[in-house]
Amino acid sequence: MKSAELLLCGLISLMILSAVDIPAVAQDAGEDEIQMISSWIQGEDADFRALGFGEVRDRAKGEAATKHFASLLPKLSPDAQVGLLSALGERGDTLARPDVLSVLGATDSDAVKAAAIKAIGYLGQQDDLPLLVAMLAEGSDDGKAAAQRSLVRISGEEIHPTIVQLMRQSEPKVQVTLIEILTTRRAVDIIPDLIATACGDNAVTRAAAMTSLGQIADAQQLPGMVQGVLAAEQGAEREAAEKCVMFVCNRIEDKEKQADPLLRAVAALPHERDRTAMLPTIGRVGGIEARKLVEAAINSRDTVTHEMGVRALCNWPDSSIATLLMQLTRGDLHPDHRKRALRALIRVAPLGDEKTEIEKLKLLWGAMALSQRDEERNLVLERAPAIRIQESLRFVLPYLDYPPCMEQACLSVVDLAHHRGLREPNKDMFHPALDKVMSLSKDRITVARARRYKEGGTWLGSDE
Repeated sequence: MKSAELLLCGLISLMILSAVDIPAVAQDAGEDEIQMISSWIQGEDADFRALGFGEVRDRAKGEAATKHFASLLPKLSPDAQVGLLSALGERGDTLARPDVLSVLGATDSDAVKAAAIKAIGYLGQQDDLPLLVAMLAEGSDDGKAAAQRSLVRISGEEIHPTIVQLMRQSEPKVQVTLIEILTTRRAVDIIPDLIATACGDNAVTRAAAMTSLGQIADAQQLPGMVQGVLAAEQGAEREAAEKCVMFVCNRIEDKEKQADPLLRAVAALPHERDRTAMLPTIGRVGGIEARKLVEAAINSRDTVTHEMGVRALCNWPDSSIATLLMQLTRGDLHPDHRKRALRALIRVAPLGDEKTEIEKLKLLWGAMALSQRDEERNLVLERAPAIRIQESLRFVLPYLDYPPCMEQACLSVVDLAHHRGLREPNKDMFHPALDKVMSLSKDRITVARARRYKEGGTWLGSDE
């Protein structure tokens, strides 16, 4: 008899067994049903095994069934163990836990270990956390991935504090993974521990803790996060920490009040040098009151305060400070400050809803006029496609004839042409521009895009 016919016979047998004395509420599996499913699982036929795993997972109810199926684990081949472990895990009956742990300790198969660790995520308890954390450090790649998923899934009242305790005993790499797990679990109850880590001595775990706080903290935790910013090293770590504070502030619904809790937390700092050091963070959030502080700092005769004010203004989230940036670009005594201000102006020019598209383009035009190096000119051209009007194309076109900016100008033309709603009504402008791009650009993809857009097509199936 063929495998498919055997499978059909098995299904019919199962239906007959299930049809006897059907109660109103799901009935525990009987002995005959358990034995038949067990024979499928222990057999050589892959289709029957799959059918048996499905019955273990979804239909064969009862504690006796769970215990019997779990007891089969040591008798099975590694492939069958993997399938049964998956079924027992998703079955969710914790009575299978001892057998799952037993096969985990006995096997040499990485696949079986990973399947058992995954099952523990469904069946495990607080006592299993050290095992899962150890797998993060010592297991195979599949085992580490399974342990991470199980640590996200496992349930219990003391799970979060226990993970924090184990985290303190782990090496930094594992600590980072555990912080990511706690973040995925939205473990707001351990935020004080995250703040303590964010203010600690290890740069790697500091950064991970601040990233987590940026995702799950709220305005009440900003005083602690301010300390995390101050603990971060100058440079990339400090900038990333500032952005995490910004994320928390941005979740405040009233935009006009987003900076208020941060301003209060900074005002409460006992040392003026720390309050000054927090100005770039305040600049990332913006707002009327923040702008007053920043302008006062820029006007200060103290060089450090002035520099922090400039940094704050260059971090601003919108173009409301464009005029100040232009003034700094033209008149600041420090060359680096002028460079920062110009780049910030280029960044913010297309941002915000308070200006018309023409007004935004005028800001870019002003930034181009202030640009003295081709590096900045190319940055201006790169931002132009964010302003989706035909005047942006007119702005870009002259730079097709300026070799240092030609390639970026070509890319900006095709980026503007990407938008069908802009391109189609203005074919008389776009088609000659795209022809010129195809004749000038040395970039294969840019040329291909130009050709597609001229033909009225899309690029890589994009929704225009």
